[in-house]
Amino acid sequence: AQEPGTPLSDQEYHQFFHFLRITIQTRTACELRELYGCKNSLVQRLDEYENHGAIPPGPICSELPENPSFLNFCTFSLYRCIMKQYFLKV
Repeated sequence: AQEPGTPLSDQEYHQFFHFLRITIQTRTACELRELYGCKNSLVQRLDEYENHGAIPPGPICSELPENPSFLNFCTFSLYRCIMKQYFLKV
């Protein structure tokens, strides 16, 4: 079992985004994030699912040399949506 707030493994990410493609699609999830923001209950549930049940507090470190940290997980996720880098992890 993973510790709450830790990112999913590579296999779990594959399952997570496969689930989104089948049910609401990644694009729809990104549109929800853009329209309703981080406080939306569905957006929060997706963020919790992606992080083993707990949304990690900020700042969030990333694998991006040009953008090494984000204020919070929602900002990081919005960046992934805008850049279409869905598998980018922290």
